[in-house]
Amino acid sequence: MRIGELAHRSGVSRRLLRYYEEQGLLHPVRLPNGYREYTDGDVDAVRHIRVLLDAGLRTGVIAGILDCVAGDGTPYRLTTTGCPGVVARLSREHARITADIDRLARSRGLLAGLLDTAAPDAATPKDAVPDADVPDGSRPRAM
Repeated sequence: MRIGELAHRSGVSRRLLRYYEEQGLLHPVRLPNGYREYTDGDVDAVRHIRVLLDAGLRTGVIAGILDCVAGDGTPYRLTTTGCPGVVARLSREHARITADIDRLARSRGLLAGLLDTAAPDAATPKDAVPDADVPDGSRPRAM
């Protein structure tokens, strides 16, 4: 199948599919006319890539583990056969994401503390962007 059909079947833009190829995530066959030729397996690969990106993995990590992910829907399965070190690699990524969450939680707490100290009648600048997570305009509280 050509890139347009893969885009349609996977729900991913052609541009993003070309990016996945640049990152070593997809390996289409190049026809003599330069067109990319994809297989049905590439549809599943794109779905796996999307799930792994949603899980917070970087494309470099995904390139190293994509062949170790199986399944056609949630939950996906991880195979260790022919994938040495995949569990250790994902464990490191899990630790990295956990550290990021902890850092962001501390940042959120500090910002909430600062907001709690703001004078109640403090003027809001005209160009201030309302917080999307606080639709009623209330201030978040410190954790």
